[in-house]
Amino acid sequence: MKTILVISGKGGTGKTMLAASFAALAGSVVIADCDVDAADMHLMLNPVRKERHDFFGGKKAFIEKLNCIKCNKCFINCRFEAISRDFVVSSLNCEGCGLCFQLCPAEAVKMNVNKAGEWFVSDTPYGTLVHAMLGAGEDNSGKLVTIVRKETEKIAAESKTPYIIIDGPPGIGCPVMAAITGVDMAVVVTEPTVSGAHDFIRLIDTIEKFKVTTGLVINKYDINPEKSGEIEKTAKERNVHILGRIHYSRSIVDAVVKGIPPSLYCADGGKTEIADIWHKTINIVTEGK
Repeated sequence: MKTILVISGKGGTGKTMLAASFAALAGSVVIADCDVDAADMHLMLNPVRKERHDFFGGKKAFIEKLNCIKCNKCFINCRFEAISRDFVVSSLNCEGCGLCFQLCPAEAVKMNVNKAGEWFVSDTPYGTLVHAMLGAGEDNSGKLVTIVRKETEKIAAESKTPYIIIDGPPGIGCPVMAAITGVDMAVVVTEPTVSGAHDFIRLIDTIEKFKVTTGLVINKYDINPEKSGEIEKTAKERNVHILGRIHYSRSIVDAVVKGIPPSLYCADGGKTEIADIWHKTINIVTEGK
């Protein structure tokens, strides 16, 4: 079983498009959407939900009004302005720091386990999808990513599926750490822009700490061929496999709008470019070349 993570330095580079295309090309695959803060893989894979589970992350304060003596200590000292004048806690503003719990002389404040989101197991035309939805303003997304990863690995092991495709979170934060741990290869998707080149370097610096084989895909390379060349030069210097380029394509946009993986839809060369990238990725993962 090989695990391939598709990742990017920021959102909007075409990461999910490529991960969905990989899933459609793989033949037998389990898919994980680890971009739990803004999950959208389900929009391209048309899943039918089989399971739903609650995700509990951290704690939130709750004030029992029958015990409250209205001393105002919680209201005055809450730096997040999560407590109203009538001593009601806003779950959206509460950060779960517990200061109000420590200050309350009447022990009216309780720290309750907080439901922060949900995660799901669904069937798709391309394989099982494990995905999640983090609630607005909630944290612990790294913990939720870990749950999605573990469930994906369990399903793949039980079904003896050869590949796991992960649509990873953007950036270099905690969710990325949870997504990248233990994968066989990270495929970095970037764009030929100044910010794209900068984010690519930041991400490579992060991946190197995990000693994971890394490949580069430049999406919309033809909007700035010179910058594309600069990024590829950096990739060679950092021992990153250059997997391929994808040209700017209206048909890829149309495929995304229609909810179809572009590897099954595009007729203007994009389909071939993505297929070539997939085959190069598999060759590196399975044969090391």
